[in-house]
Amino acid sequence: MKAWNTDLPVLLSPAKALAQRTQREREYALPQLRLKLVHGLLLVLAFLVAAGYAQAQSAPQHPSVLDTLFKWTPLLLKGFGFNILISVVAMGVGTVLGAIVGIGHVSRLRWVRVCAEWYTHFFRNAPWLVLLFYCMFLLPFKFTLFGVVVPLPDWAKATLGLTLPVIANMSEIVRGAIHSIPTGQWESAASFAFSRRQTLWMIILPQCVKRMLPPWMNLYSILTVGTVLVSVVGVSEVMTLVGDVLGSEQRSELLMPFYFYILIWFFLYCYPIARWTVHLERKYAVNL
Repeated sequence: MKAWNTDLPVLLSPAKALAQRTQREREYALPQLRLKLVHGLLLVLAFLVAAGYAQAQSAPQHPSVLDTLFKWTPLLLKGFGFNILISVVAMGVGTVLGAIVGIGHVSRLRWVRVCAEWYTHFFRNAPWLVLLFYCMFLLPFKFTLFGVVVPLPDWAKATLGLTLPVIANMSEIVRGAIHSIPTGQWESAASFAFSRRQTLWMIILPQCVKRMLPPWMNLYSILTVGTVLVSVVGVSEVMTLVGDVLGSEQRSELLMPFYFYILIWFFLYCYPIARWTVHLERKYAVNL
């Protein structure tokens, strides 16, 4: 009787890739963002369809849809730049503080581990919009520091609201990277009379950097897209400006073209990051 070939070579490679991706998501507790060129092409197609439909609905005396878009583009670019600024500040502060919390997960002090775990689980599961509302309405508009009145603008409070979940997600990335290092390296370092602090800072963390880069970049992409949430709490960024522009134009048919226009901007900004993330994952795949 002829024996069946159970190797299934066609399915082995995709299954292995899926298993590796699932393992990375479990280690870093963060879903992997996968932007592809086809997504951008679909966005452009949707924009063209929406613009064509809006043009067909426009009155003859109104300027064309594309002329209206280009007229407001400089203003919208300023708002989009503010989104990028918020994402950079939130990611920078969140990376530093998140690394500290992540290291706290492997501390020998029980109360430090408990605090790190509590913060991470709480703020990773808290909705970002709820955190934004808390920061906007519970924090004061100004505070006094050594007799000096320091204002606390809305954009700073919104940035803090986005920084809180970034810290929690970054701590999980650091924790997963540290735990992915073989335990034999800790034992080998101890045999050379390295202290735990020296082992962590001189041996473990340097190896974690390249393991953390792909999920760190993935987190930044998610944060950049999430900055539009600050428009809900009154911060003037690109989505807020789009609403102001639509109110100024008083043309309901422009709604979809403008929003697809902004979506294309976010795609153009996040797509190179996503591709670089994939490149780094492939480059360091042997060590993951």
